[in-house]
Amino acid sequence: MTDIALVTGGNKGLGREIVRQLAARGMTVYLGARDEARGREASAALRAGGDDVRFVRLDVTDPVSVEAAVLTVKAEFGRLDVLVNNAGIAGEVGTDVLAITADQLRTTYEVNVFGTVTVTSACVPLLRKSANGRIVNISSRLGSLTALSAPDSRQRERGALAYSSSKAALNVLTLLYAEALRADGIQVNAATPGRVPTDINAATPWRGDRTVSDGAVVPVHLATLAPGVMTGEFRGSGIEDSPGW
Repeated sequence: MTDIALVTGGNKGLGREIVRQLAARGMTVYLGARDEARGREASAALRAGGDDVRFVRLDVTDPVSVEAAVLTVKAEFGRLDVLVNNAGIAGEVGTDVLAITADQLRTTYEVNVFGTVTVTSACVPLLRKSANGRIVNISSRLGSLTALSAPDSRQRERGALAYSSSKAALNVLTLLYAEALRADGIQVNAATPGRVPTDINAATPWRGDRTVSDGAVVPVHLATLAPGVMTGEFRGSGIEDSPGW
């Protein structure tokens, strides 16, 4: 039976590559994007290679669009096997920690935290219909308390207060969702793709030199787990390497 996947923020960068790799593995993948023109263009380009990629308009900050996207999946397949919460923003690049405002945190949290909750809550009923439900949350070492508290922490030096704290919150969501959905057999894990140059870090000095293909390896690995392999884990750029919560 073909797995059904939904990827948020799937029209460009890491999200698009995750969509491509999942579809290349034979999944039917819903490419969620808030911009309809860009989403349709991306899904059409990916379908041109013969993969089953379908666009759904999905803005994680808009519960109405989220519900409509989930209803589309329900009407067409009645279940969801994989949810990748990829949509995210980093709005405070270049701002000193002490100058970051509460409004900047609210804007970042609206996407990275509240958006993840909105999408996950809407998708859980369909994930429960799957024989092997999997949720993958795209996190970052910038949200790792282990990395941030290290004496020589490069993550702490970057001072990304809104982004880092939102990803730390996402890690907590991952752990608590993993526990809450354990009895349903739904595996919930977080992935950090490493330093992949994308729009989200375009204005930063830490863009890195990994490709989106490199960055998608761990999320795709977690999205294709066999039943009962792992849940509540935070996986880094090497499949066997966990950088710690």
